Amino acid sequence: MANPYRSSEGLSARPVLTGSADEVQLRIDPVHADLDDEILSLQSQVSQLKNVAQEIESEAKYQNDLVSDLQRLMSNAEAGVKNGMKKLNRTVAQHKSNHILQVIVFGLMCFAVVYLWTKVWRR
Repeated sequence: MANPYRSSEGLSARPVLTGSADEVQLRIDPVHADLDDEILSLQSQVSQLKNVAQEIESEAKYQNDLVSDLQRLMSNAEAGVKNGMKKLNRTVAQHKSNHILQVIVFGLMCFAVVYLWTKVWRR
């Protein structure tokens, strides 16, 4: 019966029963495989994995910097909107008071015209 963990090249990966989940156990069959070729293959795979890990790390740093820049931009925009809203509220309040003042002045002018008109027509 063939070993279920042995590949045709002589290497096999066994599930880890004890220890951490990051561990990988390899079993090399020296009769059916060239040990040097297997080690060189594993070294090239490890270097490829290191390169991939470095690429992932650099991409993660780039994405993190991008998110930080966006957060800073959003906080600046939020502060700008708050300042704009304050100025707009002040302007609206000022214009409302100006309109009320204009209505009062108009009423006083109408009253003065009516008063003067009644004075002139009484004579």
